[in-house]
Amino acid sequence: MAARKVSCAGRFFAPFAVINYRVVAMPMPEASSAGRIVRFGVFEVDLVSGELRKNGSLIRLQEQPFQVLTMLLERPGEVVTREDLRTKLWPADTFVDFDHSLNTAVNKLREALGDAASNPRFVQTVARRGYRFIAPVVENGVSPAAAAATHAAGALPAKSGDTAGSDVALHPDLEVPVPRRGLTRGLFLLIQVMYLVFYLVALFRWQEVHQIADSFLPGWGAVAIVTAVLVTAGIGIPLRCYLISAVAFDHRRLGEKFRWLFPAILAMDQLWAVAPFLLAQSIGFGAAFAATAALLYLPFSERTLVRMAYPDKALNR
Repeated sequence: MAARKVSCAGRFFAPFAVINYRVVAMPMPEASSAGRIVRFGVFEVDLVSGELRKNGSLIRLQEQPFQVLTMLLERPGEVVTREDLRTKLWPADTFVDFDHSLNTAVNKLREALGDAASNPRFVQTVARRGYRFIAPVVENGVSPAAAAATHAAGALPAKSGDTAGSDVALHPDLEVPVPRRGLTRGLFLLIQVMYLVFYLVALFRWQEVHQIADSFLPGWGAVAIVTAVLVTAGIGIPLRCYLISAVAFDHRRLGEKFRWLFPAILAMDQLWAVAPFLLAQSIGFGAAFAATAALLYLPFSERTLVRMAYPDKALNR
């Protein structure tokens, strides 16, 4: 009798036991607070909490610059147009100086990342279009299919009608592809060293310069040439030393200083451009003419190199 009661009780509670088992066995949903973590370089971005960290330390970043960063990270390697950013950051009924506000947001983002428009490591300006995030990105919590799709889209061959390098970032002022700052600064430095060598050789051999000048312009003409060589060399040595030290230490206001000095540099360089004719008897008239033509252009190439390496602050956006 007792066995039958136990058996009946077992059959009565069996459905409840099964139900309880099923409830316990159901997988618990993952917490939404896990978020999306994106890493690039020494930086880590939590797209859910809106936090930017560098080597684990929290970096303060305002809402709009962070939204710009979020849009760039969602489409790494792709151009995010200024219109897309405008739609994301400001609703259609918002009245704001869009260009200034967006430039300010991008500048604050670059400041937080220690980035620069002239030599970008993270945020690259694509002239007249928008911005592109160029650093390698590692993202957790995102479906790998999205990354694979992006990779496959980037690996597709370009259409025959497409122009190669259509997305190449252009200098906002010169309309040329942005070169590496190391290259432009190095070329500018070599030009300054060349002129410095010219000045020193002329000063050490001023008597020979006087003899050469006296051979075709005797008297006061030779004296005037030697005087011009000595005066311009004396002025040019400290000037070139300043430019060499400025570019060597990457003085950020060199572009502004060079524009202010350019009229004097142009005048001096044009005078020294005729110096090869003093050696015409040794190197020939043709070689002297070719060297003079190259030296006449050199100050303008200096200005272009400086504008590439040290753009205006208004263009550093």
